[in-house]
Amino acid sequence: MSLIGKEITTFTGSAYQNGEFIEVTEENLKGKWSVVCFYPADFTFVCPTELEDLQNQYATLQELGVEVYSVSTDTHFTHKAWHDHSEAIGKIEYIMVGDPSQKISRNFDVLNEEAGLADRGTFIIDPDGIVQAVEINADGIGRDASTLVNKIKAAQYVRNNPGEVCPAKWQEGAATLKPSLDLVGKI
Repeated sequence: MSLIGKEITTFTGSAYQNGEFIEVTEENLKGKWSVVCFYPADFTFVCPTELEDLQNQYATLQELGVEVYSVSTDTHFTHKAWHDHSEAIGKIEYIMVGDPSQKISRNFDVLNEEAGLADRGTFIIDPDGIVQAVEINADGIGRDASTLVNKIKAAQYVRNNPGEVCPAKWQEGAATLKPSLDLVGKI
């Protein structure tokens, strides 16, 4: 069942960010744009490349008014240890949420029950707490955070311009479409 257009559900998680432990709930994801990036586990192989890539886009995402939350079924203590011992993860400034209860991963329907780990899922959530985009990859396929920036720009444009939609490969400033009877069969 798709989560697109659905409000995020209640959760609480302990997180690590910039040398501190903090609590995160679904309320933190409301009032601004949010990205929730699930990954299987700390101290692995593809995961640090993805999270470092996401950090490389973090300043741009912040300029767009977006906060980033990475989530795995590890604890916030494990996130700190990984942050302290990995060159790639040591760069991360965004929030790293622990989900050892697996509740958050279940809420977002990315929990691999057999493995007890989260799948590689990325969710764009609007300021109302509504899921606007979802990407889920198989375990061995890493994500590209630069495409995430473009998806957020498109989601923000559509939200701010009712009646307009962004075509494939849309870039900020490019033409959009206004769905109407006049366009049917002409694209």
